[in-house]
Amino acid sequence: MTSNINRAFLLVLPALVFSGCALMPPSEDPVLIKLTELERRLQSIERVVRNQSLVNLTQQVGAVERRGDEIQGRVEELEHSSASTADRQRQLYVDLDTRIQELETSIQARNSVSVMDGGTLTPGQLPMPGGSDRNNYQAAFELLKAQRYEPAALAFQQFLVTFPESELADNAQYWLAESHYVTQRFDQALSEFEIVIRKFPSSRKVPDALLKMGYCNYELKLWNAARSSLARVQTEYPETTAARLAGQRLQRMKEQGV
Repeated sequence: MTSNINRAFLLVLPALVFSGCALMPPSEDPVLIKLTELERRLQSIERVVRNQSLVNLTQQVGAVERRGDEIQGRVEELEHSSASTADRQRQLYVDLDTRIQELETSIQARNSVSVMDGGTLTPGQLPMPGGSDRNNYQAAFELLKAQRYEPAALAFQQFLVTFPESELADNAQYWLAESHYVTQRFDQALSEFEIVIRKFPSSRKVPDALLKMGYCNYELKLWNAARSSLARVQTEYPETTAARLAGQRLQRMKEQGV
């Protein structure tokens, strides 16, 4: 009887124990308390880890930004240095070019002055070496005006060699012929005046060149050639000064009976 009661108690005891645990409040349950503590500690550790990672990342980003600023500063310094160097080079170039031009102008002026003051020209020499076609033409014409016919002829000859395409070439050819005419080298003058007509048929110097051809032939006593040139001036270029002068010379020839 007693043994039966003991066996029944042993069977009921676990149920009582579990029943007592089920009836215990969660706040007093040691297992739940332990689990809650572990969960809290785990969350705390995770926050620390996240915060530390964020700090490290922020530090790395800051370091990269500082390095970028340093590089940008260096690039700006190099750009400024490069710009300054380029400016200095341009200034040096401008200064050098200006000095060279001044020297060339000075040399040209000295050469021109030396010729105008009685210096001589040699064949193949311009009155203003290195000067423009207009400058050399004017220098040659000044020699002609100064009645320095020999250097004037040389100057016009070299002008035509050096500047064959110049818009002043027809004038230069005419005055070359004239420089021979006034020194009574009529054969040479005649040949040079013929070049004006042949090479520059549209030039305003053609009537005058034809007139001077008539004069040259007159001086050479080539009467028919003289009359032919003078009559051509009257026919082709009437109402011009050259035509009037041609008529005067023809009348003179008539009076002379030649």
